[in-house]
Amino acid sequence: MSETKRVALLARPGEARERLRVALHEAGADIVLEDDPNALDADALGNSAPQVVLVALEPAIEDSLERFDRVLHDPAVAVIFDEAELAARRQGWEAQRWARHLAAKLHGHRDVLPPGREEDVGLQLEPGLPVTPAQLHEGAEISLHLEEAADMAFELPSDDFAYTGGLPARHVDAHVVDADDWLRSATVQDGSPAAPVVPPPLPEPPPLPATTSASTFDLSNLELEPLDGGGVAASARAQGAVLVFAGIGGPDAVRKLLADLPTGFPKPVMVHLRLDGGRYDNLVRQMERVAHMPVLLAEAGKAAEAGHIYVLPGDVVPFVDAGAVSFQPGESIHTMITQLPPADSAVLLLSGSDTALVDAAAALGNAGALVMGQSQEGCYDPAAPKALAARGADLGSPAQIAQRLTDRWF
Repeated sequence: MSETKRVALLARPGEARERLRVALHEAGADIVLEDDPNALDADALGNSAPQVVLVALEPAIEDSLERFDRVLHDPAVAVIFDEAELAARRQGWEAQRWARHLAAKLHGHRDVLPPGREEDVGLQLEPGLPVTPAQLHEGAEISLHLEEAADMAFELPSDDFAYTGGLPARHVDAHVVDADDWLRSATVQDGSPAAPVVPPPLPEPPPLPATTSASTFDLSNLELEPLDGGGVAASARAQGAVLVFAGIGGPDAVRKLLADLPTGFPKPVMVHLRLDGGRYDNLVRQMERVAHMPVLLAEAGKAAEAGHIYVLPGDVVPFVDAGAVSFQPGESIHTMITQLPPADSAVLLLSGSDTALVDAAAALGNAGALVMGQSQEGCYDPAAPKALAARGADLGSPAQIAQRLTDRWF
């Protein structure tokens, strides 16, 4: 039987805190402290001796968390962040699913299947009709998706026939010509052709200042702006990168790794961590609190700069050109690993990494790259690190991995 973990719950009073308390009880946790971090004494958290700290993260408490850095940065304490807004709204299937993942994190196993799904049973024929897709999704929470769609509605192209559902109309610049209105005005009410309609004139451009004759301009010093790296040639940018992969249990490991990397680290560090809700902007804010380098959300078309940390969203991947790394749209990151310059790159597989990354990481390691996995202690999902170790790679704690990176390049 798994050891009962001592857990401290930091959350403001409200629905999120109530739901997280229920989830911890269902996961078999021993809640040794439950309080609002804005009102909690700085020493009270450490005196409760937690093994795990669960934080219901929201902007109202972010500044208060700094008072507890001694505990939150303790390598012996696992820290789990959850969005308070999402926690308060989880119901039904979503709440049960999150509780199973929480239990897996607390007890260090990978069993996240619902009860009754653990056994590998053979196909059994049963009378009656098969379950319909509607029945499979009965009770599923879709309100979050509907609200997200509403937020994005104004960013989508539309015309006069688009249904707005009573939403306020966007402001349209007075100089923008509506092609549909213009074409419709070309026909009168009875359908007979009207006189040709001339579109409204565009505003006059501002007058140009007086210039001298063209022969007085010196064009000898003009040159084209390079397209890559925002005007910086690829050869002048930092060569290689540090790729950090993680999954279940990964945010805490990534946080501890980044906290130990020094300011001015001479490589770009890229974090690839899949999130259920896709709230990568919140992940950026979490990592900013502990990192000594700037933490940014990777954007397609931008170059990766040394001494910066980039969180990779689900639709942006690194792109290697002449050894320098930039970002482009995409979802598959596996194929670009072997394109990194080995002597200037590192690949790190932390808790919950995809095992499909192991082959590419090991191949880059054999070519001279620094390739490491997270050691099993404190690693909730060690499948990928263990497979990497079987290929000859070293394992270490997040702090030890950070030291290896620092020794190699700083």
